[in-house]
Amino acid sequence: MRIYLAPLEGITGWIFRSAVHECFGGFDKYFVPFIRPNQMGHFSAREKKDILPEHNKGMRAVPQILTNRADDFLRTAEKLRDYGYEEINLNLGCPSKTVVTKGRGAGFLADPDKLDRFFEEIFGKCPLRISVKTRLGMEDASEFKRLLEIYNRYPVEELIIHPRVQKDFYKNTPDLDTFEEAAESSRSPVCYNGDIFSEVDWEKFVSRFPRTDCIMTGRGVLKDPSLARQLQGGKSADKSELRRFHDLLYAGYCEEMSGDRTILYKMKELWTYLVPLFADSKKYAKKIKKAEKCAVYEQIVDDLFAETELQP
Repeated sequence: MRIYLAPLEGITGWIFRSAVHECFGGFDKYFVPFIRPNQMGHFSAREKKDILPEHNKGMRAVPQILTNRADDFLRTAEKLRDYGYEEINLNLGCPSKTVVTKGRGAGFLADPDKLDRFFEEIFGKCPLRISVKTRLGMEDASEFKRLLEIYNRYPVEELIIHPRVQKDFYKNTPDLDTFEEAAESSRSPVCYNGDIFSEVDWEKFVSRFPRTDCIMTGRGVLKDPSLARQLQGGKSADKSELRRFHDLLYAGYCEEMSGDRTILYKMKELWTYLVPLFADSKKYAKKIKKAEKCAVYEQIVDDLFAETELQP
């Protein structure tokens, strides 16, 4: 079984990935949130920090690129090779309207002919292995038949399928029937991505797809950072591990960011996912949400860990 960490923009940056890897592990690959090539051809400050080898020690990191221009993709791939990367991932799944309206991410799926020409160029010239993360289409899962025909014509390293269409965003349920057809027809190795939040979810998936030996999870890890370890047969996180995980994240954000408001925004986002792990934690969640100073926040977190226990 192989398990990958999904790239979640603004969340699973290098500080988060490093903390998950150090505290819990369990992942075979850690996908880096997308790089958006710009006209200047330079990485942004965030992108550069995310891909630096020293920020990805001990883990197999795979950068992701978001573009619909072959020359931008190839130029970025060359630069990533200089950093030592051997595989890159193409984002054809982002459902954000600001991305889709520019024909990128899931929006690129609306023009299969253009996508085919794009693939012909990048697979003919790219020096790195290329994996693809895709949705089923824009409006309807029936679009995926045409898309899979395109994918099957090229040496895709791995096809990571999130079986929703763009208009679903993250609502509704994954289309497992279409995923099943895709898994049987794909000429490339297939990885499943979508709604694996617990061991129960995983067991249900495996019972239907016993031959699919690779999954990607993102939101599930936000809810339980030890999820991958559990799916690999390890134990769930205990309170001391969660405290260490929190402290590594908090220290990393304090070092990288300036201003209590910016730091607390990141930590409050984290707690919206972590709070349900703790019993009788609603009052602490409210206090965290209202905190405006780091010193106040730190005391609330101390109290939460001292006074609550994990849910059974």
